[in-house]
Amino acid sequence: MMRAYKFLMRPTVGQAAALAAMLRDHCSLYNGALQERRDAYRHASRTSVKYGQQSAQLKEIRAFDPERQGRWSFSSQQATLRRLDKAFAAFFRRVKSGDTPGYPRFRGVNWFDTVDFPRDGDGCRWDSTPNGPVTRVRFQGVGHVKVNQHRPVVGKVKTVSAKREGERWYVVLIAEQEQPEPLPATGSVVGIDLGIANFLTTSDGEHVPSPRHGRKAAAKLEAAQQALSRFPRVRRDKRTANHCRAVEKVADLHRTVRRQRLDHAHKTALDLVRTHDFIAHEDLKIRNMSKAPAPKPDPEQPGTFLPNGAAAKAGLNRSINDAGWGVFLTILYAKAESAGREVIAVDPRNTSRTCPECGHVSAGNRPTQDKFHCVSCGHTAHADTVGALNVLRAGLVRRDANPA
Repeated sequence: MMRAYKFLMRPTVGQAAALAAMLRDHCSLYNGALQERRDAYRHASRTSVKYGQQSAQLKEIRAFDPERQGRWSFSSQQATLRRLDKAFAAFFRRVKSGDTPGYPRFRGVNWFDTVDFPRDGDGCRWDSTPNGPVTRVRFQGVGHVKVNQHRPVVGKVKTVSAKREGERWYVVLIAEQEQPEPLPATGSVVGIDLGIANFLTTSDGEHVPSPRHGRKAAAKLEAAQQALSRFPRVRRDKRTANHCRAVEKVADLHRTVRRQRLDHAHKTALDLVRTHDFIAHEDLKIRNMSKAPAPKPDPEQPGTFLPNGAAAKAGLNRSINDAGWGVFLTILYAKAESAGREVIAVDPRNTSRTCPECGHVSAGNRPTQDKFHCVSCGHTAHADTVGALNVLRAGLVRRDANPA
């Protein structure tokens, strides 16, 4: 199996400038390759340019511009061209499936934050034998950069990436490992109901409170964004020192919220995986749930619109995004795979409206957000617990219907 490791780098001033130049030149290569594809399709009888053709031009590009392109790793430049090729492949796949196409766009320097090295030892070198408490990673054209390695890397390093987040630099390693031993069986099964008031509720009646990291940081973030808005919009290299500090303040707050959300998701998922052999959850369409409502034109007054509850829906969307359900489920699946646990997604329809005692389905069974009261048999319980019970039962039925 493959596992990713992310470590903070401590480059010198010169190394940070070289890393920034590496990102900038790879961004220029990406945009140039995209422009070539656009021009070939528009002006050359809709000719399609493939990755192989653009990769074959790299030697000429490096010889023509040795200062900007020739000093970087050849394989990392191939990885950048391959990234563009994957973007076009995803574009055509969405066109065929009828989804929103999303044609590949040009990248600004601020939006191109990663350079990939497909193989350790080719343009980069991860030092697996650190000299003291500080490890180093070498990049072609940059040198040996100090790395704060806060945990050991298990397995053989396959790929290395340099990533910029705000003013900080990280190295991301992908290591190939043997499949770990599964955790001992516990004989426990559980269903979980994801929510906003409670982050999740289990079929055992346990409630995990929602941390609401984004809401707690909203006041500080609003003040920081207001301070940033006082500066005019200029290019990155034209910013004053105060402007740069304002930008970094906003980035730090967003980074803190993201890390808090990730930390909570990791700890919650780990607790579930250690305790239960089988976990069932709702197959939520999070992107659809957090969409803004469509406008309602007023038929009597052309050019005006009827109220559509956009303000209330915006608050709900913020809460859904702050909960981070998608990140949590991704982490849950990864941890369950490593631990030898089973996770199944079930249809979420009517899970909170179905009585677990008599099976009666009605919208009236849930008179409030927290209370469940069956109008048929009178069963009363917490609504989220009822939803988790129904999710567990549906998951067990699906598991038994499709044995491994």
